[in-house]
Amino acid sequence: MTFNDIFKSSFLENVSSISMVDMVLTIVLSFCIGLFIFLIYKKTYRGVMYSSGFGTTLVALTMITSIVILAVTSNVVLSLGMVGALSIVRFRTAIKDPLDIAFLFWSIGAGIILAAGMIPLAVMGSVCIGLTLLVFVNQKSHSHPYMVVLSCTDHNAEVEARDFIAKHVIRSTVKSKSAIKGAIELNIEVRLKEDDTDFINTLSEMSGVNSAVIVSYNGDYMG
Repeated sequence: MTFNDIFKSSFLENVSSISMVDMVLTIVLSFCIGLFIFLIYKKTYRGVMYSSGFGTTLVALTMITSIVILAVTSNVVLSLGMVGALSIVRFRTAIKDPLDIAFLFWSIGAGIILAAGMIPLAVMGSVCIGLTLLVFVNQKSHSHPYMVVLSCTDHNAEVEARDFIAKHVIRSTVKSKSAIKGAIELNIEVRLKEDDTDFINTLSEMSGVNSAVIVSYNGDYMG
């Protein structure tokens, strides 16, 4: 019994179905594109705490996807088995920033296109997407939103504090208000004039104001 007979010869055919040049080229290019995606993600990150693990995942996801698609395209039977295997995978990690979803799909899409042999499309597409994200994500708005957390003793102090805030900001909107006996707390979204926060110092010293805190705000978190 020969070596070929032991493996029924089909195993050896699968081994040689993908050339070594294709494998090396796919792995190297997928790593380079994944690294480019990681750098764009790091450059455009807007969250509170940066997670290097997610950035590393983008590189690994691009490489894994390209390797899987390269294997699938070389064997129809393997492609059917791969679909069944991936259908049982469940992802439980919560995605807090919608932009993270775009990076995940970008990594997967780049890996698929690259393994399909469309190298120019994968490279040029990734460059265009990266430049688009750099332009739009890092584009600064004319007035950055802030939240003022205000604690007052009574209604009169609340009215005076709100009037004072309105005079020192471009726009103010009450987002929430809670009142208990002897205390009123307000969350007010404001748009500052040239990011000047010095008015908070004067506001905290006003009669009837227990405390005044200002924090940056983007709609999803405070920090």
